[in-house]
Amino acid sequence: MELKRVVVTGLGALTPIGNNITEYWNSLKTGVSGACPITHFDTTKFKTRFACELKNFDPGNFFDRKEVRKYDPYAQYGMVAADMGLADSGLDLGKIDLDRAGVIWASGIGGLDTFEKEVGDYYLGDGTPRFNPFFIPKMIADIASGNISIKYGFRGPNFATVSACASSANAMVDGYNYIRLAKADIFIVGGSEAAITPSGIGGFNSMHAISTRNDDPKTASRPFDKDRDGFVLGEGGAALIFEEIGHAKKRGAKIYAEVIGCGLSADAYHMTAPHPEGYGAMKAMQYALEDAMINPELIDHINTHGTSTPVGDIVEPKAILKLFGEHAFRISINSTKSMTGHLLGAAGAVEAIAAILAIKYSFVPPTINHYTNDPEIDGKLDFTFNKGKEREVNYALSNTFGFGGHNATIIFKKFSE
Repeated sequence: MELKRVVVTGLGALTPIGNNITEYWNSLKTGVSGACPITHFDTTKFKTRFACELKNFDPGNFFDRKEVRKYDPYAQYGMVAADMGLADSGLDLGKIDLDRAGVIWASGIGGLDTFEKEVGDYYLGDGTPRFNPFFIPKMIADIASGNISIKYGFRGPNFATVSACASSANAMVDGYNYIRLAKADIFIVGGSEAAITPSGIGGFNSMHAISTRNDDPKTASRPFDKDRDGFVLGEGGAALIFEEIGHAKKRGAKIYAEVIGCGLSADAYHMTAPHPEGYGAMKAMQYALEDAMINPELIDHINTHGTSTPVGDIVEPKAILKLFGEHAFRISINSTKSMTGHLLGAAGAVEAIAAILAIKYSFVPPTINHYTNDPEIDGKLDFTFNKGKEREVNYALSNTFGFGGHNATIIFKKFSE
């Protein structure tokens, strides 16, 4: 059968550096850091006392009081981002086949805040189980997807993807495949995360995964810098509207970019560490190029996973060099996590939007907070350090890798007939 073409017709983002697409893009262009002292809880006894929190987000602006109590923060972020994406798409829900409209929404962790509070209240109490009736439905990782579908009446495929930090990349891959196989016309895809909680920060601290640069949070996320000491935890959500091209053109939709390929692989190596030679990362990118049926030399820009961890930031450039050879030095590479922090299960969607906007505006945002070259990373690669770059971007590749060895790559192309 002939595969359908898939385009992106709507974007929504709720991030630590902007509560809508315009704010997000302007912050990316100018190199704004979203890191700040944590306000969600008392961090006095924690090794890390900062993160990339959302700023000026009041759920009361989007939900009534009953809904605020009913939805975990991760679901709130997801529903707000999805609403932004749908509004941006211009879809008239009264004129589409809702049986062919679906939702695939990701979260690496789900309702961690709800879990902590409910279980904490139980153990701090007298042992009598007084759990909130919303405890389970607030906490589970698929409920954001369900709530989005309920709100808009989307009756097509509806589920959650969970693959740690690759979760929302997997959501995009699944949505892309459903549409090109003619199983649906429209998907809301993306992810959200709200893990800046005591157990979130404490758990990542115990793994030595997050930065402890409490004296200078703004510069703590340092992808590819010699003195990086871990990622900075972020929160928020991002949504993309994927649509079959004929459906989009028939209604006169604006088109941001075309989705042309995806690749998935597993490191099959370690619970948290990537394969030391980047084998899985390389295969995911290779599979995506093969799926898109394009030569590697066409890639102009790579939004890397680039978390600012000591091991991961060495491995990904190795994979890029192995796959792209000499062309690797002509690719504008960046890590927008240097600004947003790491949104875990939402990272893939947040960064895919950055890659799409790089195509739209012919501009590659910087990798901020670079001070010292790492001798283990090839210094001839163009990491777009500290200052963004104007350049035409026709093909952009976005990488997302997760604990457990999950690797996902998706490729976007400047739209043309």
